[in-house]
Amino acid sequence: MFSKVLVANRGEIAIRVLRTLREMGIVGVAVYSEPDRDALHVGIADEAYFLGGAAPSQSYLNADALLEIAARSGADAIHPGYGFFAENAGFARRVIAAGLTWIGPHPDAIDAMGDKLRARAAMAKAKVPFVPGGTEPLADLAAVREAVERFGLPLALKASGGGGGKGLKIVRSVDDIESAFTTAVREAEAYFKNPVVYAERYLDNPKHVELQILADKHGTVLHVGDRDCSLQRRHQKLWEEAPAQISNRAREAMRAAGMRAARAIGYDSVGTIECLVVGDDFYFLEMNTRIQVEHTVTEEIAGIDLVREMIRVAAGEPLGYTQEQIHFRGAAIEGRVNAEDPAQNFRPAPGTIDRYREPGGLGIRIDSAAHVGMTISPDYDSMVAKLIVWAPTREQALARMKRATGEYVVGGLPTTLPLLHALCDAPMVADASYGTASLEPFTERWAQEATPFVAASQLAPAANEPEVVRVEVNGKLFRVRVVDGVAPTRTQSRRPPVARSQPRRNPTHDGAEILSPMHGVVIELRVAPGDEVGEGDVVAVIEAMKMMNEIRAHRAGRVGELHVAVGGTIEADRPILTLQ
Repeated sequence: MFSKVLVANRGEIAIRVLRTLREMGIVGVAVYSEPDRDALHVGIADEAYFLGGAAPSQSYLNADALLEIAARSGADAIHPGYGFFAENAGFARRVIAAGLTWIGPHPDAIDAMGDKLRARAAMAKAKVPFVPGGTEPLADLAAVREAVERFGLPLALKASGGGGGKGLKIVRSVDDIESAFTTAVREAEAYFKNPVVYAERYLDNPKHVELQILADKHGTVLHVGDRDCSLQRRHQKLWEEAPAQISNRAREAMRAAGMRAARAIGYDSVGTIECLVVGDDFYFLEMNTRIQVEHTVTEEIAGIDLVREMIRVAAGEPLGYTQEQIHFRGAAIEGRVNAEDPAQNFRPAPGTIDRYREPGGLGIRIDSAAHVGMTISPDYDSMVAKLIVWAPTREQALARMKRATGEYVVGGLPTTLPLLHALCDAPMVADASYGTASLEPFTERWAQEATPFVAASQLAPAANEPEVVRVEVNGKLFRVRVVDGVAPTRTQSRRPPVARSQPRRNPTHDGAEILSPMHGVVIELRVAPGDEVGEGDVVAVIEAMKMMNEIRAHRAGRVGELHVAVGGTIEADRPILTLQ
């Protein structure tokens, strides 16, 4: 077994790995960027080393610096967590070449599954069904039109080198072909340095179901159950639960095919087979060759520490148990608490946490690096915490999630907590009828109709925020929210109502400027000086907190001055362009 492991990541996943390392008696080494000097993962590590500046390229994606620190610290292995270098076969090979152990699957398996076109070819050989579509790159618009004729509409154009909804565009009519193809290629290049895209049939509202795979280096391949990750915004997950509410026929077929797929590439670590499920049918989507964000719900129902098993496997130990010895119990749900404003189309909302109180009690787990004074930086993912609940039944788990979201307080910035709270009462969640296209329309309705959300454990308000006064009447305590006719400040723990008659629009100063609603990097400008734009037209795309955000014109006009350039950064509420 290893004596010292470097964790090449940050935030809650770094803490998650470091905790398991400590339980195993292994020295845990943390790394940190400039903004993360005071981060919790630094404080709980046995050793910590400075990497570089805020930008990932200067820190968590600086391979030379990571390997130099591994050598300086005397680490004998590197755990990548998820994101950053977790599925980078080139970095894994450099780790191995440096005489260190890579805690993850062998690089050839990463390569096999890292490119979606190669993965589809591998699945075809293993007789694993995948979504009908092409197995060759789309070279040009003519190839897209041919794919439309062959596979029909709607058609998904997807980045071959990535996932998470980045580089994914939907062609719903022939008029969409040019813009969808151009944008998909541009995003694929921007995110993955690989402009290759391919086409597959777009399933409108399937279930997104994952199968957890666990395999060692001695030929044992097991599954650790399934989970439903269908509640997504912008093709990125927000709510996950285990087990998935699917038919037994689909479940058993998916389990058999998933283990067959893992054996086909000689898989030897923790991994996830992602599928789309429609009725009794399932289709392979992709394989994630790493620990997943939502591994927590699988751990809760199986009682297995997947990070520990990942480390054991990397050290060459056999799993030491059979499929029949894995037992599942109860139901688990994870809600992602992100620094986003769901009432404003999930607008990223970096900021500083000024109040923080976690829920507690039986069956509640928080995976987080959050604390009062922590700044959620626009340079990284928007996640504040993962709230996980377990209960003997799904009905009890939903009730527990509702209680926990009602107790959870994060002040100083908007988050997704109020939406998670509302989902606990949603009919589509109660009967598990939701699919991948269900969350966004639900959120649209919720944003217009919901009443203000006040956490049950609400702390005293910060300065300039509406006061929650405690009033006792005839021995009964009431919490009264005083607003004095002033619109409440939007915070995490309470979300003000949005008037139905008030459409969302970009903020403006005098009606002429289109402002950026968030801090980010300008990925694309779709207009030039002199262009005519209509109300609702996309004028720019800004990347903020690993999400692409389309900025639309609030009114028609002619583009005058551009205030930004592609590749440049822009602050929140600063002008992108001026309309004449």
